[in-house]
Amino acid sequence: MFATIGYYICVPFAWLLRVFYTMTGSYGLALVFFTLAVKIILLPFQLKSKKSMVKMGRFQPKIQEIQKKYANNQQKMNEEMQLLYAQEGINPMSGCLWSFLPFPILIALYSIIRQPLSRFMLLKTETVTAIRDLATSLGYVVTTETGRAAFYEEINLVKFMSENFAEFSGKFEGIFPMDYSFLGLDLTVMPGNVWKEFFTGGWPIIGLVLIPILSAVLSFFQSKVSMATTATQGADATARSSRMMMYLFPLMSLWIGFTMPAALGVYWIANSIFMTIQDAILNKYFKESMDKEETEKERAKREARVAKMQAAREQQRQWEEEKAKQKTLKEKREEKQLEKEKNKNKKSSTTTENGRIGERPYARGRSFSADHYGE
Repeated sequence: MFATIGYYICVPFAWLLRVFYTMTGSYGLALVFFTLAVKIILLPFQLKSKKSMVKMGRFQPKIQEIQKKYANNQQKMNEEMQLLYAQEGINPMSGCLWSFLPFPILIALYSIIRQPLSRFMLLKTETVTAIRDLATSLGYVVTTETGRAAFYEEINLVKFMSENFAEFSGKFEGIFPMDYSFLGLDLTVMPGNVWKEFFTGGWPIIGLVLIPILSAVLSFFQSKVSMATTATQGADATARSSRMMMYLFPLMSLWIGFTMPAALGVYWIANSIFMTIQDAILNKYFKESMDKEETEKERAKREARVAKMQAAREQQRQWEEEKAKQKTLKEKREEKQLEKEKNKNKKSSTTTENGRIGERPYARGRSFSADHYGE
């Protein structure tokens, strides 16, 4: 099952590498263009990760302030850190996760390089067996060793087929001759097998030994450029993982370069060069864009403060107007009440004794006549 999954993972990478090999006729150049194409395809997915890493660098002072403030309270520190990440839209692990992306590609590429017939040319098992049988009849010696020699048997077989391609041409569909030489180097050779001949083997050996060394140096330089905008002096997990990767990747590339075919070292060198250029450009771009965002953010804050002050002044003015209005209404009510009292007192003062009967001041009306009922 895993072999089948691995085969289908290799298919798109093999197709892409085969296209560039057909175009250039050089295995080394095909690897360089393959690396560039993969970088371009994955660029949209890496932009968000890079932006998050740049943000992490810009907010390191705040992060270190939180670490210092809550040094004795780990739970509170974690809560404040998570709150800061959420407020600023930072994913502290996104940069680390995308940094490991070249490794699955490296594994697929290793399978393509190691098995040029079944993984690069995508030939069926029966076809590979038939090619081996024909090569054996022509003098090819199938290795009887176990371990690494048998592991790279397809490389030796495709080399023999390429040297005697006239005998194979037209008999198998999908095959073509392959040339693994690049700049005078055999990219199928493992530098770890020939490093002892460094001073006697000439350029073919010197160049092979320099490939893993150069890949390690460039990997370290690429890590430095990648983390140029991310401070790593903190004590948080992100800072520790960043420092670890900065030294781990070069060591891994050095080990890969010496223990595997030199073609992988060429891929790793090209990947480090393109990553360095990409990181330098993105660092500059995101720095400028974030400076602009920060300026606009500060301007928005100032405008918000001014708007808040104006709103407060308007609210104060409305409150004062409402207060004055309430005061006016109160005064009018009081004046009306005084007028009412005044009118009441005035009416009371116009009553005469002629209209009074006992305690009733208005008992006698206008038509009252004392002799009305008289004789």
